[in-house]
Amino acid sequence: MRAFQFVFAVIAFLMLFPLQAESTPGDTIRSFPTPACCSQGLAFDGDHLWVVDRMTDMVYKIDPDDGGILDSIPAPGYVPRGLAFDGDLLWCADADEEMLYGIDPATKIIERTLYSPVSSVGDLAWDGEYLWLTDYRADEIHRISTEDGTTINTIPAPSRTVEGLTFDGTYLWASDRINNSIYMITPDLGEVIIGFDSPGPYNWGLAWGGSTLWAVDYETDRIYELVVDDDTRFTRTHEKSEHVEFVHQVRNYGPDMMTDLDVYLAVPKDMNNQKLLSDVQFQPAPVDFVTDRWGQKVAHFNFKNVPGTESRSVKMIVDVELYANRYFIRPERVGKLSEIPSDISEKYLQDDTKFSVNDPVIQNAVTKAVGDETNPYWIARRIFRHVIDKIEYELAGGWNIAPTVLDRGTGSCSEYSFVYISMCRAAGLPARYVGSVVIRGDDACYDKVFHRWVEVYLPHYGWVPIDPSGGDHALPYQQARAFGYLSNRFLITTAGGGGSEYLGWSYNADERWKSKGKCKIVVENFGEWSPITDDE
Repeated sequence: MRAFQFVFAVIAFLMLFPLQAESTPGDTIRSFPTPACCSQGLAFDGDHLWVVDRMTDMVYKIDPDDGGILDSIPAPGYVPRGLAFDGDLLWCADADEEMLYGIDPATKIIERTLYSPVSSVGDLAWDGEYLWLTDYRADEIHRISTEDGTTINTIPAPSRTVEGLTFDGTYLWASDRINNSIYMITPDLGEVIIGFDSPGPYNWGLAWGGSTLWAVDYETDRIYELVVDDDTRFTRTHEKSEHVEFVHQVRNYGPDMMTDLDVYLAVPKDMNNQKLLSDVQFQPAPVDFVTDRWGQKVAHFNFKNVPGTESRSVKMIVDVELYANRYFIRPERVGKLSEIPSDISEKYLQDDTKFSVNDPVIQNAVTKAVGDETNPYWIARRIFRHVIDKIEYELAGGWNIAPTVLDRGTGSCSEYSFVYISMCRAAGLPARYVGSVVIRGDDACYDKVFHRWVEVYLPHYGWVPIDPSGGDHALPYQQARAFGYLSNRFLITTAGGGGSEYLGWSYNADERWKSKGKCKIVVENFGEWSPITDDE
C-alpha cells in the first residue's frame, strides 16, 4: 500500500511540476485554472500572482504553486483589463472608464487615480520607474509617468493584436493573440529579439516571475508558467518530408554548334533546417564532383557538340526532411568581434566584386548605421534596420554590385544580400550567403524564382540566418521573423562567401559553354516539390 501511495505521489508531483530536462523557451512548466472565466491582466508581486477578471470585476490574489485563491479585491472599474505591480501599488487599467488605478493590495484602498493617455486601454507593465500601457487600436506601447499620466515615450507594438505586457528588468514581453505568439522586445525601439508560441489560443495577460514568464489565456481559462531562458541556441519544429526534383536545362536554338557545355549543380547537405533522407541522386550521372573555395560541393556535368535545336538537361533528386528553425539569441551573451575564430574572419571578411566593401557608399552607410556599436548582434541588427529602411524589393533581373543597389534603393533578394554582406564585412562582422529552392505555398508546387539570404557569424552562437529582403516589412514581429528565424520552406543547396569558380555568383546551378558559329542559348531551371506521405 505504501509503495502504491509513493508511486501515486510521484506521478502527482510530475503532473504539477513536469521535468524540464529538454525544455525550450515557451515550454510550459506548470499550469492551473483561472479563478473565473474572463481573466485578462496578470501581475506578480514577488510572492503571489494577481489576476483581474472582466466578468466578475474582481482582482484575485493567487498562490503560484497551485493556483489557489488567497484573497480578492473588487475591481475599481467595470471593464478591468491591465494589471501591474510597482512594488507598493497594484495598478489596474480599466477600458470602460479609461482610467488607471493604483490599489494598495493590503488595505484594498485606491490610492492613486490617473486618466489614461489612450482610449483603447490594454495591459500594463512596471519597469521600476514608469508604467507601460498597450494601445491595441493604435498598435503602440506607451511609457507613462505615475505622477500625472504624462507619456514619456512611445514605441511601436510588435504586431497589430498585442494584449499582454510585462517587464523582466531589461526587456518588455508582449503577447499577440492572433499570431498566438509572445515576443521579447527592446524598450527603446520596440524591436523584437525573441519570440515563441503562446501556450494557448488567446493569451491575454503576462507577468514576470523573476526567471520565468507567467501567461493567462482568455480562451482556455488557465494560467501558465513558461520557460524563457534555458541556453537553447535554436529549435527544430514543424518537420515535413519532401521529394524535390531540380532540373537545369540548356537549349541551343542554333543554328550552329555548341561545342562544349559544362553544367554545375550545388549539392545540398544536412544543415540545421534540413536532413537528407537518402543520398542525392542525379540524372545523368555527373562526370565528377568538385569543391569550390567556399567549401561548396558541386556536381559537374559535361556535354560535347550539341547541335542547333537540341537541348541538354540534368536533374538532381533529393528526399529531405525540412524543419522550421527559431534561434534564441540573447544580445548580452553574444561574444566580441575579437572572439570570432580567425579562419572564419579571414574567409568571410574578404572583399569581392559584388560587395565592393571599400566603396564610399558602403563605408558611409556603415558609419551611419553602426555608429560606435561594438556588440556583434547589434551591429548585425543596425545594418539590418538600415538596409530595410533604404531598399525596396524589386525583381528586375540582373545582380548589380552592393554600392549601386544601395544608392539606387531597389533590389532583388540577391541584391539585398550583397548589400547586407558588404556592410557587415565593412563593420568587421563575417557574413556569407545561402541559396535555396523554395516551397511556394502548397507542399506540392513549382519554383523557378528561388531565394537567397544571409548568414552572419555571432560568437557563442555560430552562423545565424538573416533575410534582409524577407524582413522588409513594417511591423516589428515581421522584421524579427527574418532575423534568426527560418521557415520549413527551403531546401538550401548553396553556401558561399562570394564568387565561386564553378557557380559564379549564382546559387543552385550554373553553366558555361563554348560555341562555333551563331548560337542562341537559353537556360531554364526549376524545382518541383512533392510531399512524402507515410504510405510511400
